[in-house]
Amino acid sequence: QVQLVESGGGPVRSGGSLTLSCSVSGDIPDYYGAGWYRQAPGKEREAVSCISGSDGGTYYRESVKGRFTISRNNARNTVYLQMSDLKLEDTAIYYCASDLTHCRYSDFGLLLGRASSSWGQGTQVSVSL
Repeated sequence: QVQLVESGGGPVRSGGSLTLSCSVSGDIPDYYGAGWYRQAPGKEREAVSCISGSDGGTYYRESVKGRFTISRNNARNTVYLQMSDLKLEDTAIYYCASDLTHCRYSDFGLLLGRASSSWGQGTQVSVSL
């Protein structure tokens, strides 16, 4: 069974930076991608960014393009999300996923698909003025 442990969140001023980490344990096929989601208070969880398992391509939701960078270590057991120029609207609990069956853009924006529905505890990012 795959376990996900997110870390690196915290309070930050608008315009500041944070790097989130996700430690992944368990057996995961190499062809799975990885990604980050977030859930703001009172809102649905949304996809933020992903890295394709097939070619390593990276994808971002429009609102974070140019500010966030996703990466994964060679062992594929840690996923990172570097966040810069943070805005108030980035405040949310951030969750990672390591079992993405697809990661791409669609006509409706960033599209992620998962092999399971399990989640870690997430890490809180709070952006203030």
